[in-house]
Amino acid sequence: MTFSTTNPSTGEIISQYRYFSDEELDYVLDKSFHEFSQWKKTGFAERSKLFEKAALVLEEKSEDFARIMAHEMGKPVREGMAEVKKCALACRFYAENGKKFLETETHDSDGSESYVTYEPLGIVLAIMPWNYPFWQVFRAAAPIIMSGNVMLLKHASNVPECALAIESVFTDAGFPEYVFRSVFLPGKKAEEVISDRRIAAVTITGSTNAGRKVGAAAGTALKPSVLELGGSDPFIVLEDADINLAAQVGVMARCLNSGQSCIAAKRFIIHKMVYNSFIEEFVAGVQSRVMGDPLSKDTDIGPQAREDLRDELAVQVKESVKKGAKILCGGKIPDKKGAWYPPTVLVNVKPGMPAFDEELFGPVAAFIKAENEEDAIKLANMSEFGLGASLWSKDIEKGKTLASKIEAGAVFINGLTKSDPRLPFGGIKNSGYGRELSREGMLEFVNIKTVWIK
Repeated sequence: MTFSTTNPSTGEIISQYRYFSDEELDYVLDKSFHEFSQWKKTGFAERSKLFEKAALVLEEKSEDFARIMAHEMGKPVREGMAEVKKCALACRFYAENGKKFLETETHDSDGSESYVTYEPLGIVLAIMPWNYPFWQVFRAAAPIIMSGNVMLLKHASNVPECALAIESVFTDAGFPEYVFRSVFLPGKKAEEVISDRRIAAVTITGSTNAGRKVGAAAGTALKPSVLELGGSDPFIVLEDADINLAAQVGVMARCLNSGQSCIAAKRFIIHKMVYNSFIEEFVAGVQSRVMGDPLSKDTDIGPQAREDLRDELAVQVKESVKKGAKILCGGKIPDKKGAWYPPTVLVNVKPGMPAFDEELFGPVAAFIKAENEEDAIKLANMSEFGLGASLWSKDIEKGKTLASKIEAGAVFINGLTKSDPRLPFGGIKNSGYGRELSREGMLEFVNIKTVWIK
């Protein structure tokens, strides 16, 4: 069974690939299972050296890898290079901190001695999306493999060359062959693989619907899982905010990766006293963005990853307009081949519209007017999602107080919501459960074992 990849800039088919047969998958699972029995015995010093080498490989090939992303899913090459370098940062972070994060801890108890160890589980199946095809993989792989597990990657079907390139990073860095392997599988095959006795755990970054299926399969098999799912992050601007800076960051937050990010700012909740002035600056910033060939380093916004995804976004915009929203700029599919959609600003957005209730996975900013601070927080929490949030105010203490009231896995005060290897990352509600990155990301996929001695 084959599948093809398409260049979203032109709509032309790039190449065809073949899904793994059952026999090929079984072979890889056996090899990976055997590799785990050896890899878990390696010391942190050896693993650290390999991740340091992986970081060098990533940096040396950052432009090559960025061009692959541009071809397969339309990411502007400048952003692609930054993404690859961020992967190198994650590799170095765990090379430097992995041993410390998993050191044996002694505890007081009624025994003469008691301590806790952190031991790897086995093969972790990683089901990853196309929007950050390198970063999503490495932010999971670095802590998982550094802790002594091995990883099997089932990447999105529109970025197979990215999957193979990631596999090559581990090979070129000197990792044993089956510590990290990529397999080409249709989505419907994932649940079957999760139930396989050789799979110890699963992590997914993807849509809420995909997360539900994976979570259900993992629950049935009684296997640990981490779900990093969708988001409709609020970008809250209070009356006392630095409007100019907030607008600059807001434009970046909505347009980064051509708007295709789970933690992108999507619902702009603005205090009524600064609503008009903020929108004026925001629209000017959006209109200055260059949409064009993702292979050009002058491009800010590339195409959407697939035409069907672009069409779905266009329908959400149209339905919001039917219900009373107004388009200030953008909102029209360009008359040319490819999955293009321009940066779009919607105002007069209210609950009950797709632009408020659903995740808009593309460069569309939805503006909501808040009567006061309390109303802003209420609007922010009127969502099935709870991934991240950005709050803008010059009063930091007030910002901290309001941050505690926002239902999200992360709140960034006066800054861009982002993932950082040094900080745990994940959401609540329909944005999933569990955490990636930092020490918490390592603890998700280890056996926290208590040893008690008398």
